[in-house]
Amino acid sequence: MGSTTVVDAHTHVWGPDSEAHPWQAPVLPPDWEGPYTDAELIADMDAADIDEAVIVTTPLYGRGPRANAYTEATIKAHPDRLYGVGLLDWFPDGPDGPAMAAESLRRMVSTGRMLGVRMHAALAYEEIPTELDRHGDWFLDDRLEPVFDAAADEDTAIFVFPKAQQLADVATLVETHPGVEFVIDHMAWPDGTTAPDQAPWTDFEALAEYGNVAVKVSSLPRSSSEGWPYRDLWGYVRRLVEWFGPERLMAGSDYPWMNDWATYDKCLSWTDEADFLSDRDRRYLRGETFTAVHS
Repeated sequence: MGSTTVVDAHTHVWGPDSEAHPWQAPVLPPDWEGPYTDAELIADMDAADIDEAVIVTTPLYGRGPRANAYTEATIKAHPDRLYGVGLLDWFPDGPDGPAMAAESLRRMVSTGRMLGVRMHAALAYEEIPTELDRHGDWFLDDRLEPVFDAAADEDTAIFVFPKAQQLADVATLVETHPGVEFVIDHMAWPDGTTAPDQAPWTDFEALAEYGNVAVKVSSLPRSSSEGWPYRDLWGYVRRLVEWFGPERLMAGSDYPWMNDWATYDKCLSWTDEADFLSDRDRRYLRGETFTAVHS
């Protein structure tokens, strides 16, 4: 059997503010100035022995028709290394808005290696989503039904970024759309309001009952109060392995959003130190789950 292709399931890149790829708002990582280009990402990947990575479009580009243009250009430039996840105007104005959103999704995923679209469930719905809302439920709006139907028809994924307080509503979304593959970003972003053995974060256990759900074990440096290898988060990872099995978990860096807390390689190398993970677990987290989910 050949070696596992190592995949970073969650990164971001963006270019300089330009006419071709204009910034809609300066939504950047803490203390970051300027771009983080695909060339910089590839260099960081090479240094960390990462074979492939997923670029998630940043809100810096807004939700308009050109929001995903930089992401699409980068994966076209590196067709053997990069995949993309786009952003979407979920609620276009007018009576044809739902159909327009569905068509935008279809058009987005028609681009090779675009895996699906992200929902910033944890953020209030705005043109540039930045305001945290732990209890928002805009993703349950009935107007979104055509988009979910399109996702099922196109066999593409919806990447949901919730807080733990929203996991019960995410379960409602998942149950209502069994034909859609859902990927939960960043382990629902654990923080000071959560614990791995207490509600609401333990609502993940109910989500694991649905076979159309996978979870990104990503963005650990931001949630940790201890630093690498993030032992204070291992309880969360143990629970996810117990409930979902490694076959539905994939590791991601969330770099360069993590730059204030960790270098690129340390966003992912914690798996080597997590002694509760078997070699098989690591293979799935590092790439085999990604291949299975997005094949």
